[in-house]
Amino acid sequence: MILSNVFMGSCFCVVDSIRSTIAVLAGGDDLCPLFPGSSRFLSPGRNVDVYCPPRKRARVIAPLGFSFRGREEVAAEKQQPRSIDTLPDECLFEILRRLPGEKERSSCACVSKRWLMLLISIRSSELAARMKTTDESVKTRMPDLSKGVCAEEKECENNGYLTRRLDAEEATDIRLASIAFGSCSRGGLGRLFIRGSNSTRVTDVGLSAIAHGCPSLRVLSLWKVPLITDAGLSEIADGCPLLEKIDLCQCPQISDKGLIAVAQKCPNLTSLTIESCSSIHNEGLQAIGRCCPNLKSVTVKDCMRVGDQGIASLVSSASSSLQRIKLQTLNISDLVLAVIGHYGKNVIDLALIDLQKVNEKGFWVMGKTLGLQRLRSISITSCSGLTDLGLQAISKGSPSLKQLFICKSEYLSDAGLRAFAETARALENLHLEDCNQVTLVGVSSLLKCNPELKSLALARCLGIKDITLCPTQMPSCVSLRSLTIHDCPGVTDASLQTVGKICPQLQNVDLSGQIGVTDASLIPLIGNSKGGFVEVNLSNCVNVTDVLVAMLVKSHGGTLKVFNLDGCKQITDRSLLAIADGCSELDNLDLSSCSISDYGVAVLASARQLNLRILSLASCSKVTQKSLPFLGNMGSSMVGLNLQHCRLISTYGIGLLEEKLWWCDILS
Repeated sequence: MILSNVFMGSCFCVVDSIRSTIAVLAGGDDLCPLFPGSSRFLSPGRNVDVYCPPRKRARVIAPLGFSFRGREEVAAEKQQPRSIDTLPDECLFEILRRLPGEKERSSCACVSKRWLMLLISIRSSELAARMKTTDESVKTRMPDLSKGVCAEEKECENNGYLTRRLDAEEATDIRLASIAFGSCSRGGLGRLFIRGSNSTRVTDVGLSAIAHGCPSLRVLSLWKVPLITDAGLSEIADGCPLLEKIDLCQCPQISDKGLIAVAQKCPNLTSLTIESCSSIHNEGLQAIGRCCPNLKSVTVKDCMRVGDQGIASLVSSASSSLQRIKLQTLNISDLVLAVIGHYGKNVIDLALIDLQKVNEKGFWVMGKTLGLQRLRSISITSCSGLTDLGLQAISKGSPSLKQLFICKSEYLSDAGLRAFAETARALENLHLEDCNQVTLVGVSSLLKCNPELKSLALARCLGIKDITLCPTQMPSCVSLRSLTIHDCPGVTDASLQTVGKICPQLQNVDLSGQIGVTDASLIPLIGNSKGGFVEVNLSNCVNVTDVLVAMLVKSHGGTLKVFNLDGCKQITDRSLLAIADGCSELDNLDLSSCSISDYGVAVLASARQLNLRILSLASCSKVTQKSLPFLGNMGSSMVGLNLQHCRLISTYGIGLLEEKLWWCDILS
């Protein structure tokens, strides 16, 4: 009430100028002086500028000379204090849209939720019309003060520099209205991310507020907002024509109607992501393809009502601009892959995941059409239709291919890998995961035929086992810089020793989960490396000891930046002595579940040349309270410290450490 009275005092001039408008809307007795000789039941004519929003309420006016109230009621009403809050929405709307400037509107927005929602419902065009009339009326009396204002400053006032993120309970209609109103004079809202839940209360009202107040919006992400419908998305399309990227995830009430509105009103759209939207069919995607000539990236995931017609039409219509396509868990067939192969002349990144209705023919046709000449990266996961024949066709139709990721392929074998290697000479990165028919024979043929290969990753490939070939029979791969062998139980000492001899330029080595790895198998790998190791991951290699760590630090301590020994239970304080003395560039050290003690932590903290940024001591059962003073002296470079499951360190001690290392993120 106090804020309302203050506002009334500051806006008397505005209220006086529109008193006739209020009289018209209220049906009072002031019409006769304004319009002499006219009936009070006739329209006031063109002389009164009245804006009537759609929610105007009907009024019943008692006939002249009649009163349904007694004298006591009239007297009681006269004694009650009058307030602007007693005005109906339509009258208050007329007052608020006539406020002279941003400062006045901001003050009014703080009065109540009602005033905030009324202010945000006023479109900029409605304000501009009144402001333009006012400017023209005073043009002859007031000097033009805008001549000295830089044009760039005017353009930059609302360019969409701000980003807002709302999670779960934070996401409400009132919060969105506040963001929309508050960001207008502070650079404009450019990106909005709403990550909701099943209980999220955001509705079309909140999106409508964003649409009215944020015309500079370029990125909109809606994740799990079940109450948003096509009406809200249509409001965004009408009010935010600069929209470039839209992500819709688990929005069950958004259908083709909303997508069509976006396609028709947002021609600058470059990226579209649709995930788990059960009401979207083919028509919306067809409209996006027809009306968005700048579309570059499309992701469609888990939309079971989207079929061949929608995806094929989208790809063929946007073929001149489309660069990235990701299709996952859809009811599409070989036809879509054929269309991609024919029209994807500008596609550089393609991901096909869990497409159960796509057969060998689809992959074969996609490669044979020779349309993917610019394709640089392809990822194929859980597609049972991928065979040796299909992979060979893809390699022939994609001469620029540099990255290949294949996961869970039941029918891919050494023959397909060999045929692929003979054609894909530009390949730099190969990742094979859960491909159990591939063996080291196929991998060796790939190393032999691809002189540009820089990264090789083998994960959970049960067919990868030791072979009896000697190093002279294996191809040399001088270009290989990164090697990952993860959870391949058939790889033991013999294979790793061979790898060490044929790959002398390795810099990144990841052998996590290789239980069969020992010190003896890694010594040739360490000794033959000429480039210097930068990242080494030996997590859960339970047979690795301090001897190997000392040798690794001695040979590569000057280049080593990331060292992961998580789960290596035979690592003790001796390894920390070697690391403290020999590692000058180490940035990230993981010693989780190792057999280190307070002494090792003290040695590590006292190393002057060591500037660790991230240190993990999680589940180190021998680390106690005595380590806390040393950890507190680690230096200003420390930004991450993991002390989870260190049971001998108290909560009080952690609190003291947090006060001392206030800039560091400590997990406990």
